[in-house]
Amino acid sequence: MIAAIKPAGSNTRGLLAYLYGPGRHDEHTDPHIVASFAMLGMPDPGRDQDATLTQLARQLDEPVQLRNSEFGKKVTDHVWHCPVRAAPEDRSLSDAEWAEIAQRIVEAAGIAPAGDDLGCRWTAVRHADDHIHILATTVREDGRRPRLHDSGVRVGDACRQIEKDYGLRQLKKGDHTAGRRPTQAEMHKSERLGWEQTSRDWLQDRIRAAIPHAGSAEELLAYLEADGIAVKPRRGPSGDLLGYALGRPGDLNSDGEQIFHPGGKIAPDLTLPKLKARLETTVPEEHPTARRDQHATPWHQATDALDTIHPAMVDGTHAQARITALGELIEATAQKAPAHLQAKLRAASRAFTRAQRSQIRAENQAAHTLRNAARDIAHRAAAPDASALATLLAALVWATVLAAQWHNANNHAHQTEAARQTLHHLQAAADQALGPVLDGLATRQPSEQVRRTLVHDVRAAIPDHADRILTDPAWPALATVLADAEAGGHKPHQLLTEAAAQRELTTARQPARVLITRIQHTSRNPAPNPRAEAARRRTTMRVSATGLESGATQPAPAPVTPRPINYPRL
Repeated sequence: MIAAIKPAGSNTRGLLAYLYGPGRHDEHTDPHIVASFAMLGMPDPGRDQDATLTQLARQLDEPVQLRNSEFGKKVTDHVWHCPVRAAPEDRSLSDAEWAEIAQRIVEAAGIAPAGDDLGCRWTAVRHADDHIHILATTVREDGRRPRLHDSGVRVGDACRQIEKDYGLRQLKKGDHTAGRRPTQAEMHKSERLGWEQTSRDWLQDRIRAAIPHAGSAEELLAYLEADGIAVKPRRGPSGDLLGYALGRPGDLNSDGEQIFHPGGKIAPDLTLPKLKARLETTVPEEHPTARRDQHATPWHQATDALDTIHPAMVDGTHAQARITALGELIEATAQKAPAHLQAKLRAASRAFTRAQRSQIRAENQAAHTLRNAARDIAHRAAAPDASALATLLAALVWATVLAAQWHNANNHAHQTEAARQTLHHLQAAADQALGPVLDGLATRQPSEQVRRTLVHDVRAAIPDHADRILTDPAWPALATVLADAEAGGHKPHQLLTEAAAQRELTTARQPARVLITRIQHTSRNPAPNPRAEAARRRTTMRVSATGLESGATQPAPAPVTPRPINYPRL
């Protein structure tokens, strides 16, 4: 059950005209009062042909008019409006049940506290099977204004209890991180103009799509402006950026002027301070032994970066930062993925937005590696080969599983659900990307003798899951991957052990598929040659000793195959 308190209004008679009218699409049927502050003597234009809307409005407004006549400053924001709607799958509630629900909501809101005979006047009108509208005038019988601070939170708590008491669909308790719901006016305007999204939703998508391309708030606004979005920055006397608002092209007011929406009204995590914290974190100094493989593509580097999201995430500020950056990486991947995967990945990116924020304040610097990977894909990634893309998508699936587990462990119900919805879209994209790769691998599986040896390696390295792996339809493709890796100098037993340690297999639908993507990524370069590495170090020391850095010439040493970097988990 959803109770959505609307912004305060000033026209009681006008709102009643809507509640008792036909509706914008003739959807209002049999409007009538189901409850009010005093049923005795309350005129109901829906049941009494002699009652009028004006009479009803005057009766509700009496305390307001009395206060306005006694005080110099008139009350004009006195109309409190709260539609209350049941879920589509809920049973039909009777008028008596809706009356009880309305009474509980006005008590929770502070409109008419229980046992208080001097509360505000209110009425509840039912004009459809699945919802009512509560209208109140916010001046009490004693002339004071009601205490409505945090009324939305109290009403939400009351709705959760009503759902239990009436056997209705139980929604999750809010945590103040949700974005604002589109207003009726915004939805009707979008419908009138033929837009699929309201302006705020449309602008939110554009901002999130631009974040992986920007290294600062100024760059972000410039990127959005270049994309045709109206940008209205707010600056201090020094020229420093203090805030911003955006306007959708064609979104004009009645005077033909551009309508602007502040960042914080578009989404709670898109205020200027929060964007600056994400975009302008200090780059941590890299340890000399942990530099990225310069020969790897951005797609491979992104897969490496996802290892910073791991099952042992305990520090909430670091975990939340990495989950926020994970959303940026999903968005960047969606932008650069092949066309046939973009719809699924964009749906995943959109679903993950709620999982990107919680009440835990993120330590954004902890997510620099992930955020840098997202920017690399956005700025310099060429079209990925099928194997690299399938590997990255599999890693994104696992990272999202871990994000869902972390949110669930911290009782973040809405974020957990958002991550699970994201998984549905990501898994579909990963399956589609991996299909051609598996087909190609299966057509060149190794000989029977090699396969028997590899079966032994699987049973020795991963005994608990060996039967599932060997009966997985993808086992022939995995055998090919292991044979290829062995030809490159790797040890299949070691690769299997490492892959199983990086991603638990108990929850994997198809464990052989999981191992394929992991092992292909790990073994993409030939195994390191210790003798060649020792020779390189001796040559480097000799060059330094003979002063070649000052301009002397020396035959270059034989090229050495770069050693793959295994990043430590943070």
